[in-house]
Amino acid sequence: MSRSILHVDMDAFYASVEQHDSPQLAGKPVVVGHDGGRGVVAAASYEVRRFGVRSAMPMSAALRLCPAAICVPPRMGRYREVSRQVFAVFQEVTPLVQGLSLDEAYLDVTASVRLLGEPPAIAGQIKERIRARTGLTASVGVATNKLVAKIASDLDKPDGLTVVPEWRILQVLDPLPVRRLPGLGRKLGDKVEAAGLRTLRDLRCAPDAVLWPLFGRDTPRMRERAAGIDDRPVRTDLQEKSLSAEDTFPRDLADPRELDRQICRLAEKACERLRGKGLMAARVGVKIRCHDFSTFTRQRAIAPPTQEGRAVRDVARELLGRWLAEHRGAKLRLLGVVLTELAPASQLGLFDGGRRTSGIDRALDEVRARFGDHALRRGNSMD
Repeated sequence: MSRSILHVDMDAFYASVEQHDSPQLAGKPVVVGHDGGRGVVAAASYEVRRFGVRSAMPMSAALRLCPAAICVPPRMGRYREVSRQVFAVFQEVTPLVQGLSLDEAYLDVTASVRLLGEPPAIAGQIKERIRARTGLTASVGVATNKLVAKIASDLDKPDGLTVVPEWRILQVLDPLPVRRLPGLGRKLGDKVEAAGLRTLRDLRCAPDAVLWPLFGRDTPRMRERAAGIDDRPVRTDLQEKSLSAEDTFPRDLADPRELDRQICRLAEKACERLRGKGLMAARVGVKIRCHDFSTFTRQRAIAPPTQEGRAVRDVARELLGRWLAEHRGAKLRLLGVVLTELAPASQLGLFDGGRRTSGIDRALDEVRARFGDHALRRGNSMD
């Protein structure tokens, strides 16, 4: 029996939230991100995409392409709030939900068909409920596997609903540009196109002599993906391998006191995300990038596992302090706090003395969720 898989992708999520919350931005070219010299575009509205602006583009380049673009700083607390509303809709339809990010997920609705109707009808219900509760639109791909559903959701944006039954997979995929294949990065995509493979049909039909220099042992799998073959199940128990918070600074920083404030702020942000996902961490790391782009990492185990901001902050400060003592006068362009060896917070009771969320952490989380990320901060993370 074939499965019925949906891929739901919110349309220009961060930008759409900003346009919904501020009606004066509706229909305007909006970019979400910080407009400093090294800021990047976190999200771009469809109005600004016409000028070639895309997510992850340097903000300076985006503003050159569209000088009239309106730059809005991100409000992660608000986006997480709306994301919870969206995922609540998913859970009403099926328990088999695999979240990929705040604004996208796979749903296996195979067992929901008898109760809710055919997969396209279920997809329509999801879109309607999301619009009614959030005022936002979503695009949905409907297929018999995850790969084709993901490709389909991107074919008719925004507010699209694309159904690709099994008998139409090759008909739909063959003419698509090869870069539509999920997971094909920019550099590899350049090499594939340079080899004369422009469409998914080209990739599917190419001989091993062409594909092996590009993909090596992955050649059979890439040929299958180009043909829309994918047997991966929707998995709800995927645990994140790591969680992080990092920032590229508008100017290189060398002052140890300023760097200490930054690492405290990032540790707090990482822990907020950790608590938001109901996880705890058993290892804390710092990521350090210098002005010449050389990058260093330092990490240390923390016992018992924790989601407490103070505990993570203390380890991160220690790791950064030791590195700075070895590299006096170093100028840093980026800092990050990386949490790994993650496990559900429900397991805290298994560890003697497990560090649970403090009252201060809970208060910070509640205020930020309601009023934004910068509404309340610890003193040691402020200028």
